[in-house]
Amino acid sequence: MVRRGLDRWVTGRVVADVALLHPRVARRHVPGPADLTARLRGRTITAASRRGKYLWLPLEGRDAALVAHLGMSGQLLVQPPDAPAETHLRARIGFRDGGRELRFVDQRTFGGLALDLLVDDGAGGAVPATVAHIARDPLDPGFDDRSWVRRLRARRTGIKRALLDQTLASGIGNIYADEALWRSRLHWATPSEGLAPARARELLGHARDVMAEALDEGGTSFDALYVNVNGESGYFDRSLAAYGRADRPCPRCGRPIVREAFMNRSSYRCPRCQRTPRHPRP
Repeated sequence: MVRRGLDRWVTGRVVADVALLHPRVARRHVPGPADLTARLRGRTITAASRRGKYLWLPLEGRDAALVAHLGMSGQLLVQPPDAPAETHLRARIGFRDGGRELRFVDQRTFGGLALDLLVDDGAGGAVPATVAHIARDPLDPGFDDRSWVRRLRARRTGIKRALLDQTLASGIGNIYADEALWRSRLHWATPSEGLAPARARELLGHARDVMAEALDEGGTSFDALYVNVNGESGYFDRSLAAYGRADRPCPRCGRPIVREAFMNRSSYRCPRCQRTPRHPRP
């Protein structure tokens, strides 16, 4: 959702000026904020890419990219230059054409901006060095299904923990993991190593479908932190079958959905459709 918006609004534009408005926004750029500002001026943005919570804008010459890590609350917005500043505005990037500017908003200041060198990702593409450890997401044309299934089954962990592992696949967050597991009728603590290859491929297919459907509906918005580059909310939350539906009937069998603690967050499942495995992974 955000990547698509960035690709539409900033690709092909030349950076005119950069204003860094918070001391933490450029802490990931080791040479410092002044260096980041100087090295961005006059550069043309050629594309917009994403893996997990990293978004990057390759620059003309294909040697480097502006990398944004969104942290817990980071947002990249495209706004008219004269639009009022957002409450938690941390950086703004203006362009030579005088059109909409790019803004980085971050309430908790866990995210940030940096310029990073591009390296070969081993599959004919290029990624920032700081992002190389993050796997492709299932919607990426270069995603290797066979490798994912093999590596998933090599782990000895719960299936949801594996789904959230960004070194296996990026982009499957807590919400989409719960929805994919509901569609697959799998409990979140199902041992990953015991999942048959066919079942693993089925689960991956459901995860891919959930992500594609969410993308078509503009994403999933539960609060003001989850919006697209225009500040608009997505509507996929209206289509959720399990996540956030505690005590409401399962759309498949009618049994109330349950909410359970999982890795300092919540997991939602149907106790009838997604039965606890004989040997669950904690």
